[in-house]
Order: sequence, then structure tokens, then C-alpha cells
Amino acid sequence: MTLAEAVSLVSAPMGIGPDAPADAVGSAAHTPGVERLGIPGWDESDASLGVTNPMGARGPDDDATAFPSGPALAATFDPDLARQVGEAVGAEAHAHGVAVQLAGGMNLVRDPRGGRVFEYLSEDVLLSGVLAGASVAGIQSRGVAATLKHFALNPSETGRVVVSSDLSEPALRESDLLAFQIAHERGRPRAVMPGYNLVNGVYASESHHLLTQVLKGDWGFGGFVMSDWGATHSTVHAAVAGLDRQSGHGLDTRHFFGADLLAAVESGRVPRERLDDMVTRILTALASVGALGERRRPRALDLAPHAALAARVAAGSVVLLRNTDHVLPLAGTGRLLVVGAHADTGVISGGGSSTVTPPGTVTDGGSQIAQMELPRAFHAPAPLDALRERWDGEVSWLDGADVPAAVAAAGSADTVVVVAEKWSTEGQDSPDLSLGDGQDELITALAAANDRLVVVLTVPSAVTMPWLDDVAAVLVAWYGGQAGAGAIADVLTGVAPPAGRLPITFPRSESQLPRPDVLDPAGLASNPGEPRRGGYPRVSYDVEGADVGYRWFERERLDPLFPFGAGLSTTTVEWSQVSVAVEDGAPVATLTLTNTGTRAGVETPQVYVAPPALPDRSATRRLAGWARVALEPGESRTVSIRCDEPRVLSAYDADDPGWTRAAGRYAVRVARDAAARPVLEAEVELPRLRLAP
Repeated sequence: MTLAEAVSLVSAPMGIGPDAPADAVGSAAHTPGVERLGIPGWDESDASLGVTNPMGARGPDDDATAFPSGPALAATFDPDLARQVGEAVGAEAHAHGVAVQLAGGMNLVRDPRGGRVFEYLSEDVLLSGVLAGASVAGIQSRGVAATLKHFALNPSETGRVVVSSDLSEPALRESDLLAFQIAHERGRPRAVMPGYNLVNGVYASESHHLLTQVLKGDWGFGGFVMSDWGATHSTVHAAVAGLDRQSGHGLDTRHFFGADLLAAVESGRVPRERLDDMVTRILTALASVGALGERRRPRALDLAPHAALAARVAAGSVVLLRNTDHVLPLAGTGRLLVVGAHADTGVISGGGSSTVTPPGTVTDGGSQIAQMELPRAFHAPAPLDALRERWDGEVSWLDGADVPAAVAAAGSADTVVVVAEKWSTEGQDSPDLSLGDGQDELITALAAANDRLVVVLTVPSAVTMPWLDDVAAVLVAWYGGQAGAGAIADVLTGVAPPAGRLPITFPRSESQLPRPDVLDPAGLASNPGEPRRGGYPRVSYDVEGADVGYRWFERERLDPLFPFGAGLSTTTVEWSQVSVAVEDGAPVATLTLTNTGTRAGVETPQVYVAPPALPDRSATRRLAGWARVALEPGESRTVSIRCDEPRVLSAYDADDPGWTRAAGRYAVRVARDAAARPVLEAEVELPRLRLAP
């Protein structure tokens, strides 16, 4: 392979737009390959929620399954389901001619206002790592490389191209990095993508510590590291730091890994061995998923099984948070009023590069990132239509813009369902936790007119609920994708049980968060191509350190609106014969669950373990294991939950690199959520354990 041929493989232009290569399938990027050596071109596509059709490049009839959001998937607490979604996304990517799917978003949710939280999973290290690893393994099982992202501390969107996320090494290792490490070990991704942001003052895409020392060194990552689109800032520095590929180089200020890289290798500023390593990593990753054979071409694929899978995920993700006087499930009779600005249109989706738009998707407004117009999407069918299919009585709809008219209609209805929504998008964070657009005030007014008011929240993550005590029921339906409306209707009418549990703590207000105020977007660059105005602000995450989410709430003795892991059922489940033992050095909880009600249900027992209190280390409880148990009426099952990830209970030593689980007594709680009164509380003795970085 000549030097020029090698350099041609380590960058790629956009796969859409006027400058896209003629052979591109219409995706995020296309690499032409090297015909002389029999290396075919390949394509890369967004993202975690399905195969996107950026800017409609493949035409209006291009089809792909729009799966529920990341937090929705995490709310199922089901690794098997995560793998199945990965398999489906991988199969659809392959059918679109794609070799690398930019799927594997898993940044810890340190702030529920983050603009891309809907792409990620959870605030918990173990839940995030396990589910992301399962998803990655599923994608790659279908012959497509997956991409863990955005490595490694990328909690926010506002100012993302200039902000430095700062955190001490031990806390970083014990939180965000550990989540990535678990996902890496379980999924073995072929690609990793750093974030746009800086980490501890260094761009993530230029961090030798993160890319070479941690990822490729400590963890033995054998795949390739690609930049995000418009996130390469240098040639020599980036290449030597460990970046293997410049993605979408047209969005960068220069084609750093083109002629500049060739010159740097010729002059010795970048060793030829480093370039060979970059190429080897890329080609090895492609070969491992069978992408170095014939050039992939789009082909037809039956998506019906994937639609059914999306429906299972959407229904399994719905979280019931309030159910006064057992108002749910609804009988499906009487006069039903549905209120919501887009309840007649579809289920809202998050904005940005991950938006999946199958035929029937309605778009309006949206956002612009670099040169791309990214729409606000609503997935068909509409909640109104789905409810009408399942309702025997009269169903009417109002958008709620005329509040007095909506209040009058609510007063004459037997039941009111409000489909509330909140849009979130790549490139900017939400300023607060409110629903916005006057929806909180609308719900309050409607609740005063009808005591059978059910609120359905189609939201990216946590929101506040100033009207909570006034409404009869609350469901969190997240961004449910193309199956979201059906899931909402099924859970409301009892066709499916509310099976989800919160993967994110819901605060009472912004004042409970480690950083109550978000950055002001007016003075900051947030997207590629924007002028670097407002300097390079630094945000300290040492406030909470490794105590992310529910661990922060425990440490600060804060009472959330709803805790991590919370979720009600429409049946009753009895817990019995609960015990905790130590087997092969790991805590194991055993319990029997019996459905004593008349409806099917899903129970998710959770095991939280707190390490012994020691100087300079966190002693907060952390999720160490869980089970998801589906039960028919009268059914009883005994389950064992093995807490076999010792690093969750260990401290990282930056001076003597490695993990140490201290010897001592560990407090174990078996509970329904992170803050619930435990069904069992016990202590177990664990031996000292030393683990490599």
C-alpha cells in the first residue's frame, strides 16, 4: 500500500450533499476505498435509534424502523431487548449498504437537561454499560461495525465545541469511563467516537490520555477511533494522540488527515508506523464484520419483525408514576377528551443527526447543525388515532391552545388524557426542567375541571410536575418512536402493563441538581462551523464526582420527585423469601415474586450495595444488580441476582493505577427503587480485591 493510498483511508467526506462521492448510498460519510488493492468503498450512517435518512438523501420512500429513545430502552432494564434492538438496527444498516453504524451513544446522564440525553441511556454506570454493550454486540452480529460514543465525559450540548468538562481522574474512572469500559468489554465495539468537547482542558479527539493510554492501552481496544463530524482540530497532535480517522472532513476547518497528514508522515512528524496502525485498525474492524468483500449495495428487507420489536420496547418502557384510585387502566368507554398540541399528528422525536424519519413521519421546524437542516419529527400514528382504535365511546381532541375552551370541554368529559411533550435536540441544552409552551399551566387548569385527568409525558428525560398532586395518573412514555402511540394507548387501556422503571432521577426542581443553571447559549459556539466566540469555558463535574444521579441525591440527602428505578404496576406483586449471600466473592440476592393481582405485570427488583466508609472515597449506594421478571396473574417465580461487577464497588487509584475493592462489610439493600424502603437490608463481608485498570 502506497503512502497516498494509506492516507486516503483515514478520512472521509460527507456522504450527502453536492460534494458527496458518486458511489455513496446517502449517509453520514463515504470512503471510496482503494480499487487497486481490492478494498471496496464503505458507508457510515447515524445512529443509535435507527438508520437515518439525512436531509432525505435517499428519497421520501426510504424506510427504516424508528425505535424508542435511549432512556426508553433503558427503562425496560432488559439487556436481551437491547441486544435485539441492536440486531435490528444492524440488519437495517446492512440492508442500506452501510458498514459502520454510528450507534452506541451512552454518555452518563449527569444533567437531565442535556440536549442529547434522549440518545443516551441512564445516569447509572452499570445499567448504561450493560445495555450499551448488549446493543453494540447486537449490531455487530449482523455484520456492521458499531460505535461507542461520545467518549468519554460529554454531558451537555450547549457550547459543546468549546466547553471543557473537568473531572478528577479517580472520579472519571469510577463513573463515565467505567460505563464505557463495561460496554467495551461486553460489546467489543469496532469503533469509538470522542465527543466534540474538551476533557480537562484537552479536546477529547486530541487526548492522548483518553485515546491511547486508557482506551487502547489499559482496555486493549483493537478498533479505530473516529472523530465526530467537524471535531478534528489538528494533524500531528490528533494523530499522535490516537485519533485514527477524520470524519466528515468538509465540516472541519481543514482536511487535516488528507494532504496535511501525507506531508506530516513524509517529514517524520507523524511516524509511518502510526499511519500504518491507523489503517490497520480501520481495515481490521471492517474485515471483522465482513465489509472488505464486495461493495455493499442497498437491498430490500422485511421490516415487519422490527416494527413488532419496536412495539415491544415502547410498551415495555412506559413508566407509571401515579395512579390515584386505580384510575388506570381505563375501561375504554365513555366520553374521552384528548388534549395535546400534536396528539393528532404523531409522537414527538428528538432532534439532530439521530432522527429517524420513516415514511409517514411529519416534520416541522427543527434545528440547523453546520450546513444541515434537521427537522423536528413526529412519528405516525398519532396518539389520538391509536386511542380511537381502542375506545368504544366518544373521543374528541383539542390542541389546548385555547385554554378556556379546553377547560370547558374537560368539564363535560368522563376522562381527560393530556399528551404533553417536550422537544430536545442536539446542539443545545434545555434551559430548565419544565414542559414549556404553557403546558404546565394547561394541565393545572384541566385538572381543576376534571378529577379523572391522566397525563402522558412524551419527553426526553426528567421534567418537573407542578401539577402532580392535582392529577389522577401520570405515565412517562418518553420518545416512543414509530410504536409510541400504540404503546401509550395499550398501557392506558390495559392491553399492556406499565412495565418500565425510571433510568433517570426526576428532581423536584433545578435547585436539586449539582449545577442548577445551564450555560447561556447566547455567547457560545455549539456546532461545527460556528465562530469560536465566548472563549473556552470550563465546567467542573467534581461537584458530584462519581456520585452521579441518585447517588448525588443520597449524598446530599435530597428528596427527588421520583427516584431512579421507580415505577408502579397495575397489579400487585408479593416479595417473599428474600435473602442475601456471598458466592465466589460476590453478593447474590435471592427472592420469590408472586403476582397476587388479576393482571399481568412486570417487577424489577434492584440490588443496591454501599461500600464501607473509608477516607477520600464515596460510600453511597450504587446499583449492583437487578432482574426484570414478567408475571402472569397467580404466577410465582424465584430469581437470583448476582452482583458480579466488582468495579462498581471499588475505588480507582490514580497514583498506583488500578481498582481496589476494600475488605470489609458492605451494606446490601434489595428494593423496588433507589430510594424505596428496602424489602431486605443486610450486610455481607467481602474480601479485598485488586483489579487492573
